[in-house]
Amino acid sequence: MKEFETNLNNKGVSLIAGIDEAGRGPVAGPVVAASVILDLTKDYSLVNDSKKLSKKKREELYDYISKTAISIGVSIIDIDIIDQINILEATKLAMKEAVNNMDIKPEHLLIDAVKLNSNYSETSIIKGDLKSVSIAAASIIAKVTRDNLMEKYDLIYPNYGFKKHSGYLTKMHKEMINLYGPCEIHRKSFEPIKSIVKFNK
Repeated sequence: MKEFETNLNNKGVSLIAGIDEAGRGPVAGPVVAASVILDLTKDYSLVNDSKKLSKKKREELYDYISKTAISIGVSIIDIDIIDQINILEATKLAMKEAVNNMDIKPEHLLIDAVKLNSNYSETSIIKGDLKSVSIAAASIIAKVTRDNLMEKYDLIYPNYGFKKHSGYLTKMHKEMINLYGPCEIHRKSFEPIKSIVKFNK
């Protein structure tokens, strides 16, 4: 998990930011990106792709990464912007903003799957959250941040079960959308929301 970081270290690059997102797939809620520069002298052996960790372990690692990382930046892109510019562009925007929100700027970016074409040198890695500890750390920060947001939305919109599925289109979520219609945090550019909104116009 440190191969990419070690190769960059050997070239004299030390401030390496791993970047990942949470929330590209759901039909509700924002997309969240995180950018994390780890202190690689610390023990990150338990850090893994956030999807492979239990909620409890994610939260424990979130706290550990927050305390030990050299710098962390987070960005949250709301539903209106996702609907305006599409989810891929919103994801890229979130990732760039996450880097800009860091108090210490990186020398190189390791990015999960996408290319940002930013002002920084970068490496795009397919399934990067499984191959780079920095990207995996970013995936944990982004996922926990977004899950916490969706739990708050669950209190505001209790009919949809956001706390359980985080806005993904589960069978239960689809049934609730059909029963109550979309709410304010549903993405109008995503199906089946798009068809429902169009039908009701």
